Amino acid sequence: MKLLIVDDSLIMRRAIERCVSTGRFGEVRVATNGRLAVEEFARFKPDVVTMDITMPEMDGLTAVERILRANPKANILVVSALADKATAVEAIKRGASGFLLKPITVESIQAALDDILED
Repeated sequence: MKLLIVDDSLIMRRAIERCVSTGRFGEVRVATNGRLAVEEFARFKPDVVTMDITMPEMDGLTAVERILRANPKANILVVSALADKATAVEAIKRGASGFLLKPITVESIQAALDDILED
């Protein structure tokens, strides 16, 4: 399986990579903003995307919409430090498959990815 990690923070990208390195993903790529995420999604065709919300050039919620416009079946897990309920609801309204609050743990991200991939 393939995973695309989208976050402008190198620390966060590496943390997610470490969390999934022992898992099911044979190929992992990264993007540092929403615009690059949309482009990389089209090239890479990942099974799952983890998407930050607050990023330069294009925010994660806009990227979620654009990716889903291109592929309505895309699996996108929004991973955000924005802890208000409205942010999570907005991510789901725009089509995200799930929402995970930072900071993440190996267990929390694996459980969230399991939930998305089981549907």
